[in-house]
Amino acid sequence: MAARVEQLVTSGEFCLDGGSWQVDNNVWIVGDDAEAVVIDAAHDAAAIHAALGGRRLLAVVSTHAHNDHVNAAPALAALTGAPVLLHPSDQVLWRQAHPDREPDAPLADGQQLSVAGTVLTVLHTPGHSPGAVSLYAPELGTVFTGDTLFAGGPGATGRSFSDFPTIIASIRERLLTLPPETVVRTGHGDPTTIGAEAPHLEEWITRGH
Repeated sequence: MAARVEQLVTSGEFCLDGGSWQVDNNVWIVGDDAEAVVIDAAHDAAAIHAALGGRRLLAVVSTHAHNDHVNAAPALAALTGAPVLLHPSDQVLWRQAHPDREPDAPLADGQQLSVAGTVLTVLHTPGHSPGAVSLYAPELGTVFTGDTLFAGGPGATGRSFSDFPTIIASIRERLLTLPPETVVRTGHGDPTTIGAEAPHLEEWITRGH
């Protein structure tokens, strides 16, 4: 059976710079009936483990290390034996969430992760955080953007370790160059497409300044 994409929404707290907010997160499961990867293990390891339904988990892939995207990663790894993968530039944020547990392996730009006969290519898309990545799966016609690109614009850059010109460059150079029909599966909220977002780039830049 070909790889498919499943969505699980979990809820909890996002904490940064002394603030705390209740958030709903998209957890993405990519795989078939035998194996899968999880993109962003947020809030509830038990719920994610249940959604896997006994499939072999190959990796827990973190698009970035804000706590709401990685707070369930170590527990899910412990339940499944899967490694936690993170871009090294987000180590400073990871340590805020998990000071006593390191990620198991790094993610690098251009790295390819294979699951159920499908390849996910890592695109380093910094700006929301230094080590933010997106995962492009051309065979599935989709890109998982974490908090880099949403329906309606770029992710937030008003807190520590974020930068607006950098996220705009990432979106312009790494994401808006993908085919317009590519489905954008985000870290929060509803999906969109590259074609729907591309016309608004200059508007975002003006608004951001």
